[in-house]
Amino acid sequence: MHIALDAMGGDHGPEELIAGALLAVEQADLHVTLVGDETLLGSILGKRGSGSSASARIRIAHSSQVIEMNEHPVEAVRKKKDSSIMVAVNLVRRGEADAVVSAGNSGATMAAAVRVLGRLEGISRPGIASFFPTLKKPVVLMDVGANVDCRPLHLYQFAVMASCFSRIFDIGNPRIGLLTIGEEGGKGNQLVKETYALLKNSSLNFVGNVEGRDVFRGDVDVIVCDGFVGNICLKMSEGLAEAAMQMLRNEIVKSLPAKIGYLLARPAFNRFRKRVDYAEYGGAPLLGIDGVGIVCHGASSDHAIKNAILEARKMVKHQVNAAILKSLAADDNDRLMES
Repeated sequence: MHIALDAMGGDHGPEELIAGALLAVEQADLHVTLVGDETLLGSILGKRGSGSSASARIRIAHSSQVIEMNEHPVEAVRKKKDSSIMVAVNLVRRGEADAVVSAGNSGATMAAAVRVLGRLEGISRPGIASFFPTLKKPVVLMDVGANVDCRPLHLYQFAVMASCFSRIFDIGNPRIGLLTIGEEGGKGNQLVKETYALLKNSSLNFVGNVEGRDVFRGDVDVIVCDGFVGNICLKMSEGLAEAAMQMLRNEIVKSLPAKIGYLLARPAFNRFRKRVDYAEYGGAPLLGIDGVGIVCHGASSDHAIKNAILEARKMVKHQVNAAILKSLAADDNDRLMES
């Protein structure tokens, strides 16, 4: 299996991305193509991969341009045809890579994937899914920012795509919840009410509405919402996790007993930190494109990049896109909209 990595994206530069690629090929049977400035990447790989047999399974594809984080995604993709993300996505289109991973401009990654690879048949709008830690096991939330204005059909399709994706984690019949302001079926805005009816009439394992306070309980496997709400949930959760850790640190340093207690409880704190660390989940899958793509956090560490590459490998192995097409065919969009 071959994964294309946009090696010019990310806040920490190519060093962290290349380190993550090396970790991935050391752990799994795969090849990685680093996409970016050939001279720069070759120099870093030579130093980082020195003495490692894994470096033999990493190659470089040159690109002369980079799309920066502050650039408008669609315009940048249109103008910078030799950008690292465009070259990486074209490797997938030509069959030279099975998936693409990027920690760069997420909007540009989505735009490049849709422009070059296109959408899966029957999918109106591709979206981005993300993991949320819960009291039981991680839940998949979709969409988390790709589509801020949605119709009921879009949310139904998000449910299909996220459900198929969640199965790669050995979830047999994913339970799906619709994020809204009340548990009753009649609660929410018009979008939510109409989506509720679609999901209820579908073949999906729809268990009803989910309120914000229920997100972290882990009673469902997939939560569906539009990208506006999803992105707020994502950013709020990241901020809450960081704030909670900082509050704990502030309290611990206030007294000697607290410091001693922390030392005794350090293993528990470390396990908690690991559970809420986005690096453990790798990246957010781009679902609905005619290919496999993973968007990583801009501040991704080498550990996060490694996990994102392994996640992409898992999506390819489990044929997530084929499962999405099969699920859509089972319901038939036109029949659902008429029901």
